Amino acid sequence: MDSPERRSKDVNDAATEALSGSSLTLNTAQGFEDLYRNTFPRVYAYVASMLRDRSAAEDVTALAFERAYRKRGRFSPRRGSPEAWVFGIARNAALDELRKLKRRATLEGDPADVWSPGPDDEAERAFRREEVRAALATLDPRDRDLVALKFAGGLSNAEIARVLGISETNVGSRLHRAVEKLRKACQ
Repeated sequence: MDSPERRSKDVNDAATEALSGSSLTLNTAQGFEDLYRNTFPRVYAYVASMLRDRSAAEDVTALAFERAYRKRGRFSPRRGSPEAWVFGIARNAALDELRKLKRRATLEGDPADVWSPGPDDEAERAFRREEVRAALATLDPRDRDLVALKFAGGLSNAEIARVLGISETNVGSRLHRAVEKLRKACQ
């Protein structure tokens, strides 16, 4: 028969898992596959925005998921969602790559814009993209990281806080300041 402490721990583990929104079991092949399918495009977009090199982003994204697969037994729902956990691994892998290269490469080209209304608007869109890129280049690397996690990665402020190891309030404040800097730089 289980002790009261053991039963309490099991109940707390189940409650923590339910509250974190993670009933996902990463220890099964299907659980990890679901995580991969749901997060791969966003993780790749985030890594590509950090590295600014498509080939390196593909390699680092693959490496991040390989590391996540190997470490899947260490995932704890108490520490955040599976998505935030994968983004943390991807962020560390991208930072390792940046340290290794000691450079920032530019993207070889823009991703295909499948929602473009027509060729008349393409010049305006290209101008705006370049304007935003130039504004992003003026940001501090920590602010660029926040913007990339939020907009390229699609993470919530709570997930960004878990990835970066800072408070959710701090994420919101820093993100607000970064977006205001971008607005001013784009005007």
